[in-house]
Amino acid sequence: MIVIMKPHATMAEKAAIIARAEEHNCKIHLSDGSERTIIGVIGNVRPIDRDQVERMPGVERVVPILKPFKVASREFKPNNTIIPVGNYDIGGGELVIMAGPCAVESRSQILETAQAVKEAGAHMLRGGAFKPRSSPYSFQGLGEQGLKYLAEARELTGMPIITEVMEPALVPMICEYADILQIGARNMQNFALLHAVGKSHHPVMLKRGMSSLVEEWLMSAEYILSHGNTKVMMCERGIRTIETSTRFTFDVNAIPVLKQWTHLPVIADPSHGTGKWEFVAAIARAAVAAGADGLIIEVHPRPDEAMSDGVQSLKPERFARLVQEIKGIAAAIGMTVAETAVSA
Repeated sequence: MIVIMKPHATMAEKAAIIARAEEHNCKIHLSDGSERTIIGVIGNVRPIDRDQVERMPGVERVVPILKPFKVASREFKPNNTIIPVGNYDIGGGELVIMAGPCAVESRSQILETAQAVKEAGAHMLRGGAFKPRSSPYSFQGLGEQGLKYLAEARELTGMPIITEVMEPALVPMICEYADILQIGARNMQNFALLHAVGKSHHPVMLKRGMSSLVEEWLMSAEYILSHGNTKVMMCERGIRTIETSTRFTFDVNAIPVLKQWTHLPVIADPSHGTGKWEFVAAIARAAVAAGADGLIIEVHPRPDEAMSDGVQSLKPERFARLVQEIKGIAAAIGMTVAETAVSA
């Protein structure tokens, strides 16, 4: 439930509400605004008498949260969450573009790609150091050495980096290198991992599971949020359907649904959503038109030589054209594409 306090409610009145909730082992999320305070009560609120709480001094009204996801809901937080990462604010009204290869393959490859996407208009660098692959015989990534190459690329370009974390034990190490932790589709319901990234209080991008409902996806986000880590963004990356002409079916519907249901920023991944570079630009444009806060796009200087997902990777020159197209679409719906920061 959400307890909305009256303007100028006293500290003692707020403390009484918190004490009542804690008596029933509920967690408290306090939001102090300029005019009033909102107290989110999370947990089993059934034993708490709503009418009694509404009669307590300083309380304006009590609003039940009907969605199974509580902290992620618009009911809990009507205003959009804005996540600062480097020089950028994700969810703040400016479109942010993340770009780079599926996997970090070598120092020269990631430095070349980082420079190319920065010049084309990307704001953040993506690249996998640890790669979950369907086959155990496929390239699994360079591990910590890949993280070091990513950190060097950040130093060269000034771009924050996003990379995937696959298991709880790796969270502390990857936090030392990465600006955003990515939870991949296969790990959307890896609850131990969700708890670990929640406790890290690091920015997290949570990808949608291949066959997951939007509600299930938001419930996974709730695991992260339950630890007080509010820096969570949702990433639509396509779902499995009966269609075989593309790798996955990109669910553009999910973007406005999420915008209605949650305050968390929404990122679109047209590369995995299609699995074919020929369709990436069209779906990226559609995602921006639907209201996405950002894009994450795979770019490789030589896709035919890529060790992972080359078939869905754009060449730098195609990516540069897409960035220019996106600017026009963003302007048409009242958004702007963030300015690229000056290199460090």
